Amino acid sequence: MSAPPFNLYDLTREQLRVQLVRWDLNPVHVARLWNYLYIGLAASLDAMPELPPKLRARLAAHTYLGVLPTALETASGDGFTHKYLLALADAERIETVLMRYTGRVTACISSQVGCAMGCVFCATGQMGYTRHLTPGEIVAQAVHVARALRPAAPAKCHVIRDTGAETPAEMCHVIRDKPARERLRNIVLMGMGEPLHNYDAVMHAIDILRDPNGLALGAERITLSTVGVVPGILRLAAEKRPLHLAVSLHAANQAERAALVPAAKKWPLDELMAACRTYSATTGRRIFYEWTLIEGKNDTPDHARAVGELLRGLPAQVNLIPLNPTSGYAGLPTHSAPARTFQHILSAEFEIPSTVRQRRGIDIAAGCGQLAVTEAAAS
Repeated sequence: MSAPPFNLYDLTREQLRVQLVRWDLNPVHVARLWNYLYIGLAASLDAMPELPPKLRARLAAHTYLGVLPTALETASGDGFTHKYLLALADAERIETVLMRYTGRVTACISSQVGCAMGCVFCATGQMGYTRHLTPGEIVAQAVHVARALRPAAPAKCHVIRDTGAETPAEMCHVIRDKPARERLRNIVLMGMGEPLHNYDAVMHAIDILRDPNGLALGAERITLSTVGVVPGILRLAAEKRPLHLAVSLHAANQAERAALVPAAKKWPLDELMAACRTYSATTGRRIFYEWTLIEGKNDTPDHARAVGELLRGLPAQVNLIPLNPTSGYAGLPTHSAPARTFQHILSAEFEIPSTVRQRRGIDIAAGCGQLAVTEAAAS
C-alpha cells in the first residue's frame, strides 16, 4: 500500500533534499522548488513550469500543496486589518489576521483548531478544542498573508527627457517603476490555539518560516504567546530558541487568575512565575507579560501595583490590551484614562516598561476566534 500524499509545506528545505534523494533525483533541484514555494509563492504545481519533468511527475504523484482557501474575508474600515477565515482539508476553519502598523506588517496566525485552555473572555477558548494544526497548516497561513501582500497594480511608467541626447529617438526614456511591495516581517502566534500545547508542530513550522532562502523571518520578529503552559516554557528555555515569549497573565494572584484562565488550576501562578524566572535566567531574554484590561475587573491602581510587585526584578515588559468583547463574556474594555493610570504606576513606581496595544480590527471582530464563531452561528 502506497503512502498518502504529503503536504510540501510540512517539509524543511533539508527534508525536501532528502526526499529528492529517495526518489533518485538530483537534489540540486530543491533550490528551484523552494524558490517557487516561498519566493514565487506558487499556489499550484502548474505555477512551477521550470521544474524537471521527472520531479514534476513525482510531486504530482506523491505530494500536494496545502494552500488554504479563503472561506470568508473581512477588512476593517481603516484598511489596516484583514481577517481571513481559512478552510482546512477536513472542513474545519481557522483564522489568520493581517495587521498593518507604521513601517511593518504582522501576521497573527493560529496553531490549533479551537483551544483547550478555556480563557473565559476569549472566543477561541469558548469554542473548545478540536485538534492541533500540522506544521504545513501553520506555514500555509504565513504564505497566505505573504501572497495577499503581493502588489496587484501594474507598474507605473514615467517618461524621462534627456535634453543632451543627440537624436530624437534618444531624447525620451521610459522608466518603469517597481510596484511598491509590502513584505511580511512579523509573525505572532496569538491566533486560535495555545502554541505550547502544539509545541513540536509549531517549532517545526517556525524553522521553515525562518529559512533564509524562503520567507526569511528573523527570530526577533517571531512572538509566541502562551497562557502559561509551564512544561513548554521550560522546554523553550532549555532549547534556548531565540524567539520572543509572551505570557498571558491577566491577574496577579492565583484566585483571580484561575477565574479568568482555567489553565492556572493546572499550572498555578507560583509555578508559572518560577518557570518565567528560569526562562529569563537561562536565555537572558525578557518576557512580554500580557494583561487584558477588563473594566472594573483588573484595571485599578491596586491591580497595577500587584502586577508590579509580581514582576519586580524580572526582565519584563507589560502589554496592556483593552478587552475585545465577545458574546460569551459580559466584560467591557477598560477606557483610556484607567489604562494610562495603570501604565503610569508600572513605570513610575516599578520602572517596568509597558505599552497599551493599538486596537486593530474591532469593527470586523478581529479578536481570536470571533470570526469563526460568527461564521459557525450563521451556517
